[in-house]
Amino acid sequence: MNKVYKIGLIGCGHIAETYFRAQKYFNNIKIIKCADINYKVAKKCANKYGIKYLNVNEMLNDKEVEIILNLTIPKAHYIVAKKALLHNKHVYSEKPMAINLKNGKELLKIAKKNKLYIGNAPDTFLGGGNQKSKELLEKNEIGKINLGNAIFAFPGIQSYHPNPEPWFAQKEGGPVIDMGPYYLTALVNLLGPAKEVSGSVMRGVNYRTIGIGPKKGKNFKVECPTTYLSTLVFKNNTIIRLTLSFDVIAHKRNHIELYGNKGSLIVPDPNMFGGSVYTCKKLGNPWKKYMTEKMPLGKINIRTKSLRANESPTNANYRGAGLAEMAYCIENKKKHRCSGELSLHVLDIIQSTMKACKTGKKQKIKTICKIPKRFTEQEVRKLLN
Repeated sequence: MNKVYKIGLIGCGHIAETYFRAQKYFNNIKIIKCADINYKVAKKCANKYGIKYLNVNEMLNDKEVEIILNLTIPKAHYIVAKKALLHNKHVYSEKPMAINLKNGKELLKIAKKNKLYIGNAPDTFLGGGNQKSKELLEKNEIGKINLGNAIFAFPGIQSYHPNPEPWFAQKEGGPVIDMGPYYLTALVNLLGPAKEVSGSVMRGVNYRTIGIGPKKGKNFKVECPTTYLSTLVFKNNTIIRLTLSFDVIAHKRNHIELYGNKGSLIVPDPNMFGGSVYTCKKLGNPWKKYMTEKMPLGKINIRTKSLRANESPTNANYRGAGLAEMAYCIENKKKHRCSGELSLHVLDIIQSTMKACKTGKKQKIKTICKIPKRFTEQEVRKLLN
């Protein structure tokens, strides 16, 4: 039986309910206390889930809490994670690790010095969709991958988030910081680390309108570019054209397509855990479908719409898997997959992509990471209730 790690949640906002739901799926994590910079929000969260609420400093000094779950806004990820590590607590944060590479490197250095684990979302690459894709690539199903396409194109989150302004702020806003981690982590998991990036940028409308909540109808200013068109070159020399945009009303392109010398492969939505994988080995042939619904992290598990608008009842969502896998690795002294090294490399790609697209100058990726090992069904089942 796995040890159940006691989790202290900091940041009781929009995504918190997803992690509380994760406790139903995974057998080694338990959120016992919560905190937020807004005391009323923390109290409301605590009352809803039957736990104790604290202020942030009380949480950091609480000896019962073993892991800090950092669900604050992106610009606060670094300082909360740093404080957690300095208080001798393991930390698992929402994406991105930080909003600049310097801060990310510092977190990794502190974690290593104090022999603590630091983990990061996204953990969606642990799901059936990306892991089935990884399995097929490891079996050389489509041969050597030469190139590919990836796209996230969406009108923006102002229609479904009550406080969308941070996603359009000058330093922490834009689709690369918001959705880039899902696509880039999925690609690194499949292809290995990246080495350089180039691209261009555009900005859509100057003002957006909040679509729900108490501020519905309020206009706010867009302070960052909202479309990035980039070309990523990986260490294995695969070239990926990556589009990340908040300016597209609708499209019908696949999320990720990889093209090898023996065929092509379609990777499902990296923002979710499930979805079918497809391969085609000859022009004109039908695409072969690999369903993931019978995989433990591929089963549809949301039957009704949740508070999070991007969670579809036709998709699997096991956010929290990365936290549970990290807890298991802490107990068993293993290397976890949603690691600080992987997160730092993805942060490096994010920062380099934004700089390359804004300046028009190719950027070298300075960091490196090991490609995560495939998350086998046997390993997954050890964590499930």
